[in-house]
Amino acid sequence: MRRAVCPGSFDPVTNGHLDIIGRASRLFDEVVVGVLVNQSKRGLFTVEERIDMLREVTASYDNVRVESFQGLLVDFCRAQHASVLVKGLRAVSDFDYELQMAQMNMGLAGVETLFMPTNPLYSFLSSSLVKDVAKWGGDVSAHVPDRVRCELLARLSPPARP
Repeated sequence: MRRAVCPGSFDPVTNGHLDIIGRASRLFDEVVVGVLVNQSKRGLFTVEERIDMLREVTASYDNVRVESFQGLLVDFCRAQHASVLVKGLRAVSDFDYELQMAQMNMGLAGVETLFMPTNPLYSFLSSSLVKDVAKWGGDVSAHVPDRVRCELLARLSPPARP
């Protein structure tokens, strides 16, 4: 079985993330979406909320499952019996950092990294940008699944205008 891991914090999941997950699901027998538990960083959504949203918005993919992990990504890959990571690249600036991580992961555990260029529709998209736009009352409906948009609206209310 060809199994790959798509890792990230997914705080929240965006249509850009879903594009990469969907494309990976066509290339591999199984895709494990790995939601990073970062103890030193407080996200907008809890890990459980992110997993719940991801499971809902990836339910149409029979070969995608969502799990959380902490610690080294290569240890998570070993536990999942996955020898490939799939990462989306938005810009050249992403590549420098991601290449270093890919080389480290290869050196630590022989885990390959497949870089996918993002669909140009999503090349500017990031979870941080989506949260910022939503916080100020902007419309993020073109950038996140409807479930995520609703959760953002419930969590973030724009500041009162003078």
